[in-house]
Amino acid sequence: MRADRLVATLLLMQSRGRVTAAEVAGELEVSVATARRDLEALSAAGIPVYPQAGRGGGWSLIGGARTDLSGLTAAEAQALFLLVGPAAAVAPEVKAALRKLVRALPQTFRADAEAAAGAVVIDPARWGGQDRDRPVTVEVLQRAVVRRRQVRFAYQGRGQARTSRVVDPWGLVDKGGVWYLVAGTDRGRRTFRVDRVSDAEMLDEPAERPDDFELAEAWQEVVGEVERRRSPVSAMILIEPRFVPVLQRQFGRHCEVLGEEPDGRARVRLAAHMPLSIAERIAGWGHTVEVVESDPVRDELARIGAELTARYGEKATSRHDDMSPNGQRD
Repeated sequence: MRADRLVATLLLMQSRGRVTAAEVAGELEVSVATARRDLEALSAAGIPVYPQAGRGGGWSLIGGARTDLSGLTAAEAQALFLLVGPAAAVAPEVKAALRKLVRALPQTFRADAEAAAGAVVIDPARWGGQDRDRPVTVEVLQRAVVRRRQVRFAYQGRGQARTSRVVDPWGLVDKGGVWYLVAGTDRGRRTFRVDRVSDAEMLDEPAERPDDFELAEAWQEVVGEVERRRSPVSAMILIEPRFVPVLQRQFGRHCEVLGEEPDGRARVRLAAHMPLSIAERIAGWGHTVEVVESDPVRDELARIGAELTARYGEKATSRHDDMSPNGQRD
C-alpha cells in the first residue's frame, strides 16, 4: 500500500538525514521511479522534504526536521522488538516490517533492537503435542476488522445446525491457541469460535462499531461471563494466609480472597462447575481447610472421607493393633 511506503520513506529520511531515490528503492524493494514519485508526493503534501541536485545530492528533511513517527526511547524500541520479534519467525510480512523499522531507527538503537527481535521464541505446542495452525479464516476476518467491512460466513455452534450469518466484525482474540471473533449482530454483541466458521467472505457494506468500543475491555467481559457460567457453584473456606498462593494456583481466577478473620485465617471463596470439583481439590488439605459456607461441598467432603475410611480405615487399625509398644510387629 502506498501509505505504508510513504511512512517508511519518511522514517528512512529521518534516520539518515539525506537519501537518494535509488537508496529508497533498494530499502523498500520498489523501482527507482516509484521511489521518486513517493518522495515528490511527500513534498507535495507539505512535508518539509526537498531535493538537492548534483554530486552528493539527494532528498533531505529541511533543517533536520523530525516527525513523531519513530520518537522512541531505547527502552521503548527494545520493548517493541521483544513483543513483535517472535511473530517474524512465522510471518514474512512481520519480518520485512521489522527489517525496515530497524533501518529507520537511530543508529545507536539498532543493535539492541535487532538483538531484542531475536531474543524470544514462542513455541505454543505442549510437550508431545502438535502445533495448532492458525485457521485460514482468521486472515479474512482480520482484513474485515481493519477495513471495517461486514462479513458473511457459515457458523455451526456445538450441537447446532449450520446457519448463515452477516456480522460487523469488531476484533479477534487468540486465547490459548483458539481464535474468537467479537462481532456486532442484530441481537447485540456476540462471540464466535473461528474454528467453527466456514465460507467467510468480506462484503462491500461498511461495518458499524461503537465509538467507545475497546476490544480488551470487551474480551474481559466475555471471559467473565463464560467463567461465571462454567463455575456456578461456590464455597467459602477459611485457611492460613501462607497457603493462599497454593490455592490460587489450584483454582486460578476462581479463587477470591475476601478478607481476614479475627483468628488470622484468610476467608476465601472458591468456585467450580459442581460441588464435587471443589471437594476433590481441597480434600487433601485435611484440617488445614475449613468450609464455612456450602452444605453441598461439605457433604461431598464427608462422602469422600467416609469412602476413604471404609477402604483404608480397618486395615490401618489392624496394623496399629499388631504393633508392639516399642514400634515393632508382634
